[in-house]
Amino acid sequence: MSKDFILPDIGEGIVECEIVEWLVAEGDTVKEDQPVVEVMTDKAMVEIPAKDDGVVEKLYYQKGDIAKVHEPLFRINAEGDASDDAAPASDDAAPASSDDAETTDFILPDIGEGIVECEIVEWLVSEGDEVKEDQPVVEVMTDKATVEIPAKEDGKVVKLYHKKGDIAEVHKPLFALQPAGGVEPSKQTKDSAQAQQKNTPSQSADGGAEPAQPARQGKAVASPAVRRLARENSINIADVPGSGKKGRVLKQDIKDFVAGDKSASQASTQQQTTTPAQQSGGTRTEAIRGVKAAMAKQMMNSVSTIPHFTYSDEFDLTNLIALREKLKEQYKEQGVRLTVMPFFIKALSLALKEFPIMNAQVNDDCTEVTYFDDHNIGMAVDTKIGLLVPNVKQVQNKSIIDVANEVTRLTQAAREGKVPQADMKGGTISISNIGVIGGTVATPIINKPEAAIVALGKVQELPRFDANGQVVARKMMTVSWSGDHRIIDGGTIARFNKRWQEFLEDPTSMLVNMV
Repeated sequence: MSKDFILPDIGEGIVECEIVEWLVAEGDTVKEDQPVVEVMTDKAMVEIPAKDDGVVEKLYYQKGDIAKVHEPLFRINAEGDASDDAAPASDDAAPASSDDAETTDFILPDIGEGIVECEIVEWLVSEGDEVKEDQPVVEVMTDKATVEIPAKEDGKVVKLYHKKGDIAEVHKPLFALQPAGGVEPSKQTKDSAQAQQKNTPSQSADGGAEPAQPARQGKAVASPAVRRLARENSINIADVPGSGKKGRVLKQDIKDFVAGDKSASQASTQQQTTTPAQQSGGTRTEAIRGVKAAMAKQMMNSVSTIPHFTYSDEFDLTNLIALREKLKEQYKEQGVRLTVMPFFIKALSLALKEFPIMNAQVNDDCTEVTYFDDHNIGMAVDTKIGLLVPNVKQVQNKSIIDVANEVTRLTQAAREGKVPQADMKGGTISISNIGVIGGTVATPIINKPEAAIVALGKVQELPRFDANGQVVARKMMTVSWSGDHRIIDGGTIARFNKRWQEFLEDPTSMLVNMV
């Protein structure tokens, strides 16, 4: 029997993800736990495995599409006995109606921040009714407002899971729909359905079809999916004439509006009589998604709520680099990649023992400070999908070699965009190594809710005076700290940095401080 695979929770607070790559095609046979699709959330890349053996019948999204958590991702004809086939696709989804194998559940989406349930005020359709994409199906009431929930596609309503007055929960099935022409209607079916919608319910008194109505002044009537399509095309939805009931803007209206702009642009180009020249002055707009969107939100939240201050100093790493060069080949034979970063991380942990306020976090209203026993030190890694900050857990209990192995593992995972969620959570302080790119000084943004972050500049061989007043070449690096000025003052960060510096400039001094 065919059933939908519902996209499960893939991380705390994650409600959608981007389809990066389908690892199977329609018609392929898959096994339980076989990876089916690779998706990108705002934190990492995740592979979604099959729950059953079976044949993939339908992929509901294309590469680059945005898929919603708790909504169908693909359809599979599962192998097994009847009792297995009857099992729901996920804990949150009720079984599709047995009337038709093509039936899919409409999952009640998020309808407001913090809202987890709503009351059914009025069903606007009945079981057996045909509905069109974006047609309102039910009116629900939350603790903040009354909201109309529209259909996502053309089809036939097979089952209403609630009665008027019932309480429906977010992320649970609301009604079952038999999509027109299959789960994913063809473009021809959609076009004819939209034409029928325009001609049938909205005829004027003289029998002709009512023309598309411009969106009313103020907020346009449109579903969230249509609004997102408008944003992705850099369109003010209020400028789009709506062909739906009461001027509702449909997806096809957005597509027609875009096509109209392109046609107008092409016509204008054809009218030009000037000599063709190299194109200039153009622009390109793209959506900010995934990790980049998460970073933008996180950084804005940090700078708007944490009073930052910056402190910089210069480190002499000549002895540290010499020690690392001496040990590098020895440990390489043991499969250990020994860079200078493990020394920085371990030395930071030793300094944190003497300055626990640097490993603390303050609550939002600044009434409490929480001190952490574990030193979970984050490393900002520049990856193909954006900036990721995995952290090495419990550095206070690890040797430099243990830390080196963790740094290698996390760096490799981050560059592949496949860092486990556990490695992204629980950081207490962070290091950003801008020096690998070439920078010297920075003003890093604190990775909230942490209290401090340091940026490492590039190592430069510079002339310095030795103890005898002679000019010698030394390997120098500038470090730049940003601290939360609500709980860390300038004197504290200066003394802490000095202790960290002592460990790094004389790396053998770390030995007597390790447990």
